[in-house]
Amino acid sequence: MVEKRLGYIRLMRPANVVTSVADVLAGIAISGYYLGSANVIPLILLCISTIGLYSGGIIFNDVFDADLDKIERPERPIPSGLITVKEASVFGAIFFVIGVMAASFCNLSSFILSVLIVIACLTYNKWAKHDQVFGPLNMGLCRGLNLLLGVSILPAQLQAWWFLAIIPILYIASITMISRGEVHGGSKKSLYLAVILYVIVIGSVLMISDTKDNLILASLLLLPFAWMIFNPLIKAIQQPIGPNIGKAVKAGVIALILLNAAWASAFGNWQIAILIIILLPLSLWLSKKFAVT
Repeated sequence: MVEKRLGYIRLMRPANVVTSVADVLAGIAISGYYLGSANVIPLILLCISTIGLYSGGIIFNDVFDADLDKIERPERPIPSGLITVKEASVFGAIFFVIGVMAASFCNLSSFILSVLIVIACLTYNKWAKHDQVFGPLNMGLCRGLNLLLGVSILPAQLQAWWFLAIIPILYIASITMISRGEVHGGSKKSLYLAVILYVIVIGSVLMISDTKDNLILASLLLLPFAWMIFNPLIKAIQQPIGPNIGKAVKAGVIALILLNAAWASAFGNWQIAILIIILLPLSLWLSKKFAVT
């Protein structure tokens, strides 16, 4: 029984779920929603929503990959026989419902975005995943919409900042692209392209900083972010074998927390930036207990 419960937790990839909360908190910071003078209930609802949506998406990823995982990752909960496809499907659906319901209690814009995230997740898992171009972009779209889910705490701000979703789309697309070589090894071409996209992402955060103080704060967070993503990526470029690429992907996912903290700092919301940074040790600890990729 204990082993099966752990199997359900493994399906969720809890370290990754923590990074989705960081996405939403960054979006909330971008919207201008300050903790000191605002109701925290909408913030809590959106955090619950993203936990449900991300968990549902990642669970259905394993549901749709059940046959492939029998060959490539037989140790996972579904191919190992610990959890059936039906049980995992029900588990994932419950999380999707929780995510959409929590968003609906926030406001209409949040509800619409939560539904779009569910659609984007299922589209990726069922169809787009194996396409060289649309797969990474679709996965990036899930994260871009997740950032906007945070912004939707103040619906009027969506019109002003919707374009910022392009940045997580590019970042996650690059991680998804290089992750294709996680099992059998990858190509240096995709790894070099990831370097270019990473640089664009870092530059975008610096450009959006509207004051000198915000720029300094954002830079202080982007430095460890850059070290965290480029160190394993350079090693993967030097030797593009599966284990090295796996480490680059894992670092890229966890480093999202620092990127999101930098977003919050770029918009001058140091309170939320600190809240996001606190999530980093939790995600790192969970990544040692449960698989990230």
